[in-house]
Parts: sequence; C-alpha cells; structure tokens
Amino acid sequence: MADTRRRVKVYTLNEDRQWDDRGTGHVSSSYVERLKGMSLLVRAESDGSLLLESKINPNTAYQKQQDTLIVWSEAENYDLALSFQEKAGCDEIWEKICQVQGKDPSVDITQDLVDESEEERFDDMSSPGLELPPCELSRLEELAELVATSLPSPLRREKLALALENEGYIKKLLELFHVCEDLENVEGLHHLYEIIKGIFLLNRTALFEVMFSEECIMDVIGCLEYDPSLSLPRKHREFLTKTAKFKEVIPISDPELKQKIHQTYRVQYIQDMVLPTPSVFEENMLSTLHSFIFFNKVEIVGMLQEDEKFLTELFAQLTDDATDDDKRQELVNFLKEFCAFSQTLQPQNRDSFFKTLSNMGILPALEVILGMDDIQVRSAATDIFSYLVEYNPSMVREFVMQEAQQNDDDILLINLIIEHMICDPDPELGGAVQLMGLLRTLVDPENMLATANKTEKTEFLSFFYKHCMHVLTAPLLANTTEEKPSKDDFQTAQLLALILELLTFCVEHHTYHIKNYIINKDILRRVLVLMGSKHAFVALCALRFMRKIIGLKDEFYNRYIMKAFLFEAVMKAFLNNGSRYNLLNSAIIEMFEFIRVEDIKSLTAHVIENYWKALEDVDYVQTFKGLKLRYEQQRERQDNPKLDSMRSILRNNRYRRDARTLEEEEEMWFNTDEDEMEDGEPVLLPTDKSKNDDEIMDHFGKFMERKKLKDGDEKEVLTKSTLSGRQSPSFKLSFSSSGSSKSSLTCHSASSNAPGSPGSPGSPGSPGTIVKSTPHVAAITTKGGLIGLVDYPDDDEEEEEEEEDGDEKEQLAPLTKKSRLGS
Repeated sequence: MADTRRRVKVYTLNEDRQWDDRGTGHVSSSYVERLKGMSLLVRAESDGSLLLESKINPNTAYQKQQDTLIVWSEAENYDLALSFQEKAGCDEIWEKICQVQGKDPSVDITQDLVDESEEERFDDMSSPGLELPPCELSRLEELAELVATSLPSPLRREKLALALENEGYIKKLLELFHVCEDLENVEGLHHLYEIIKGIFLLNRTALFEVMFSEECIMDVIGCLEYDPSLSLPRKHREFLTKTAKFKEVIPISDPELKQKIHQTYRVQYIQDMVLPTPSVFEENMLSTLHSFIFFNKVEIVGMLQEDEKFLTELFAQLTDDATDDDKRQELVNFLKEFCAFSQTLQPQNRDSFFKTLSNMGILPALEVILGMDDIQVRSAATDIFSYLVEYNPSMVREFVMQEAQQNDDDILLINLIIEHMICDPDPELGGAVQLMGLLRTLVDPENMLATANKTEKTEFLSFFYKHCMHVLTAPLLANTTEEKPSKDDFQTAQLLALILELLTFCVEHHTYHIKNYIINKDILRRVLVLMGSKHAFVALCALRFMRKIIGLKDEFYNRYIMKAFLFEAVMKAFLNNGSRYNLLNSAIIEMFEFIRVEDIKSLTAHVIENYWKALEDVDYVQTFKGLKLRYEQQRERQDNPKLDSMRSILRNNRYRRDARTLEEEEEMWFNTDEDEMEDGEPVLLPTDKSKNDDEIMDHFGKFMERKKLKDGDEKEVLTKSTLSGRQSPSFKLSFSSSGSSKSSLTCHSASSNAPGSPGSPGSPGSPGTIVKSTPHVAAITTKGGLIGLVDYPDDDEEEEEEEEDGDEKEQLAPLTKKSRLGS
C-alpha cells in the first residue's frame, strides 16, 4: 500500500472562486521527459489514473499554508492546491519544490507574490490590515501598483477597500488630481486613471457613495478622462456640463429628488461611456455599480409617485389642447422614461405605480395623444401603452369596454391602435408589428379573468367583434374584392400578413365568435384571394389560415368550405406552382394529408368529386391516391352496409374475453347434443381471441361456397345488431329445423351488463359467420325456432306475438343474465 504521507487531495479554483475537489491520490516528484523538467505527479488511489501532472516551474510562486497545504497558480485564473493527509508528506514535497527553485525550505513562499489570493481562499484572515503609502505625487506610481496587485485577491481587495474608507483617501486623491491637471503632469494623471479605475473594481458601496457625491463625481469623471492607451484625453466633463441639458418638463420642487436624478444620470454615463468595457473576469466586479443605479431609479420612481401635485400637473398638460407640440413631446418622453424606470420595481411596488397612473387618467391621456398627427409623440405613446398592456391587460380591456358606452367606434382607444397599425408609414412596419403584438395580448383568452359574477372573456370578445373586428379586417376586405389582390406591393402584403396572423390566432382561441364572423362575412373566401399574390409569404399566410380552420374538424366550417367551393383557390395555386418543390407545395400537400389521415369524410368526398381530374396525375406523393382510396372505401360502405359492419369488426379487433366467459362457452359446446349437429344445425365454438382476420375471412369464403350448393329457393334472413357504447357483435350461423328450408344468418347483441354472454364484448364471431343487416330483428336461431333478444320499436306485431311465448319470456327476462342455447 502506498505511503499515507503522500496521500493528497487535488483542488482547482472554479469561476465562482470556490475550490473544486478533483480527487484523492498519492503524490510523487520525478523527471518527466515530455515536460522536460521535474514535475509533481498525482495518481488516483482508486484506479491509478493521472489526476495531476504539473512541471515545477522555477518562476512559479508556491506557497505552503497551515503545514499541510501547498497552493500555486498554473496559469492566469487557473489555481491549484494539494491538501496533504500528513504534515511529513507536505514537508517532503515542499523540499523538492524548493530544491528545484533553489530556495530555502524554511520559507513559506518561494517567490515574491503578485497574487496573494490563496490566503483568503483558505480563510486565513490572521494577517494585519493593508497600509497605504502617503497620498503624494511622488507615491502615485507605488499606489497604482498596490491597487493593481490587490485586485486579483479577494482578501487584499477587502483590506484595500477598508484602508481607503478609513483614511478618507479618495478625497485626497481627487485633490492630487487638481494638482496634476494644473501642473499638466500627464504621468501622474495616467496613474490616477489606473487608481480610480481599480477603485471601481473593488465593488464597494461605501466607496461609491463617496465617489458619486455631488462634490466628488465630476472629479472622478475627470480622472477617467486620462486613459493611458489614448493619445488625447476624452472630454466627458465638457459633455456633461455643456452638451447634456437637464429639462424639467414639470418643475421639481424637491431638491433631494433633483439631486438624485442628476446623480443617476451621471453614474449611468460613467457605466455606459466612461469606464472601459469590463473583461470577462471583471464583469462581476461591477455588480455593485449596477445595483447602485438600480436602487437610485427605484427611489426616483417612489419620490415622483408620492408627489401628487407633480403627476396631476403632468397629466393636465398632456391632455390640454393649449399645450404646444414641443412641450407635449417632452411630456410624453418624460412619461415614457418614467414607465421604463418602473420596470426596476418589485411586483408589489409596480402594482402601486400603475394603479397611481391609472387613477391619474393615463389611458384617456394616451387616447388623446394617439389621436395626434405627430409621429414621434405617437411612437412614444405606443411604448407607454405597451408597458400598460404587458403589466395588466385586464385594466386596458375594462377601460375600452367602458368608453364604448359613451363614444363612437372611431375614437375608441383599441380602434386607434388598429388604425395606427394599418397606417404605419415605416416600409418595414416595425411599429405595426409591435401594435399587432399588443392586440394579440388583449384578445388572448389565456390572460382574461373569470369571476363568479362575470366572465371577462365573453364580455370583451363580444365587444371586440361588435366594435373593432370590422376595423381590423377593413384592409383585407378592401384588397380582395376581385379574383386577385387589388394592391400587391410589399408594404401592403406585409400588413395583410400581420392581419392574417392575428385572425389565425383568433380562429384557434375564439371558437364561436370568430366562426360566426368568418361564415357571415365570407372571410375565408376573401382570404383565399391572397393565394394569388406574387408574395409567397402572403399566400402561405392565407393557406395557414385555412389550414387552421380545417384543423378544427368543425362540420360548420366544412359545410361552409364545400358550399362555397373554397378549395378552388388552393387547387389553382397548387397547379400554378407546378412541379416546383417549395414551401407552398409542401404546405398544400400537408393540408390534404391531414384530411386523409384524420378521415374528414365530407371534405374527402368534396375534394375527390370536384377536383380528382386535376389531382390524379400527381404521383410524386401518395396523398391524393390515398384520399381517393378513402373516398372509395367510404362509398363502398354506403352502398354495402354489411361490409362496413364486418370491416368495423375486423379493424377494431375488439375480441377480448375473460377466462370465465371462455370456460362457459366451452362448457356450452361440450354440453351440446351430437344429435343436434347431425340434424343439420352446426353449433360453432366462438373464435378464440387469437384468431386473426384472415382466418375469419377464409371461413367466410368456405361458407359462401357451401351456401351456393344449397337449394336455390333458400333465402337468407339477415339481421344486424345495433352496437352501442362498448358493445361488440357476436355472430352464430344456424339452420332452422322446424320444417322450413330457410337458413338464417343471425346475430345477437349483448348488453354491456352481461360480460359472460356469448354476445358480450368478449365473444367474437364464430368461423364461417357473416354480417348482413335488416333494420328490425336481432335474434338467435335454435332448434325450436327464433328467440328475439331485443325488441325494436318498429317490429311487426306478428313478431311480437310470436315472441310472447311463456318459456321464451322466461329465457329473455333479464338481459343481464347469460343467454344459453336451448336444446
């Protein structure tokens, strides 16, 4: 067994600055040819695999801690540690390392460290605090180097931050900054840039509060103008004091609020414009700066929200006709930024914020603004409206339903939104896409509330289809009056595609509201005119709309489609597309494949009867031939119901019986008199559930051949059982022996309450049986004659009188009991 002195755990430092255990093994030191030097090797104690192979580099700083720990950095941000089980093993390996590096084994560090972070990583907090050099011009270089070497180590960062806080060092540095600027000491200014940048990376709120105070923040920004990598300094202070102007659209009386707004703007500017983009390793070092900005915004929103005088004045000026356009634009932009700030609030605070705005009348104000001609103002108002819809669509819906009772349809808020979507001047329809998304949110039943007293879905959708849907579909109806779109330019095509997308969403989610609208307004016919558009994406939108309707498998829609011959436009597009293998071709074929697979009988018959000649030559897919086969099978079933019944049995294969049923039937078989069989009544054991469909049909064929040999006057008495629920028919072939030469093929229907009966769902037909139907009687033939199992309302009186024999009644009495064959 390996020496326990050499037993170690290998650790590596992960991205979260936590140590990961890489395994336990035994360490040794030896010369490795591949690495061309003495190396540390650790082999796993479990399987002998190599856990670590690290060359002892003469310049690498190794550190021994706590007598059983050796730590070092293999490369930047890749730190390693060996934790020994015994002190003796640690000392032995430490001597080897010191021997290679030519160091005295009595030292705990083999090199002058730049990175001392290992101390903190192993929670060694015993060392004293960091001592800063005096704040003098001659010591700036030393201080810059101290800050740079402290940043990689969390412990040293902590000590440096405490030293800067306790000694009021930042204000002294900013005094030196003025001295350097006055003396034009460029070298000193470059050192100050590095020092201030390093202080930002210390990530300390207490330091930020000093740096971002009214007296210090501009000097901090000044220090950051002198980036050593730039030939000329930046002019950030000039931009903030001369170019950037603070506008009070409504005078702010609270000085603390005004100061907070200034501070937040400047700190945001530092973060976005002044500080260099942080590296991957520095990103987390600025998390406190992000938090500082975040909490400042929360405070600003809270202070403005509490100032009722300010908000009242804001909304009064927004809706005042006397307010000039420039002023109104400033007010709307302010309100937009105000709402954007609210996104930083916690959910409960955001609730309070939007309730305050609602009480102040933000929705009526937006209605006024959206009715204006200024595009920029309308754009900002749309952004505000989107915040409200995303936050609480029910609040918006309630408002528009209330105003419908007082105003005409043309000036309703939701109709203004639709009109702006339709009239978007942007060729790419960027604003229209945003507005369509908002409309979709408003008409989405998933976010509608249902209470005991009212259902928002019912009320709002009734309102929407009565007051708004005609506005939404107006461009579609205006453009599809002929066989081809009257306007087919790109912008119109994009708009129609957006409208179709929303209508398709309505088909999926609005059930009877959209169904009534489509059928009453003949919307699908108008939509399919767009199949003739030169823009493929519009044709596909139209096809997607029809496909969504067909996908519902609603016979109301199907009858509408067939009555109006709406497949004609699809067929025309399919044939015009020719043999091109493209998205349109695939989408049309998929729609017909859906009809075939789902066996939508009405549409199958309609397509084949009206369009088969155009489709019969399409052989690169089997969809249309499969559709024709479905149609033929359907016609065959209609013409020959008995075959339909047999196929239903074979297809469903519902021959399931429990053991008790099988035993009773076998008992019945063995109890049957052989004489009875000799009298010409073959009593057949019901087929075992394992018998397959081919065997059944084979027996049937043989029976038909035997039947042809009978007297030509023989006539079949054909009966068909009515199947309901989970019932399955059972068939028995019998020949009457009561002097009649008639043979009867009869079937009896078993009640689902009689699981053990021969006609129960578990009892399949016997070999040599066939289903033929008459509309009246289901009976079983025995040696004594016909016994009716089910009385149908349209039976003849004579049949009823025959079946009222006392013994037969007794045998029929409870249908829940098992019927047996009489001898």
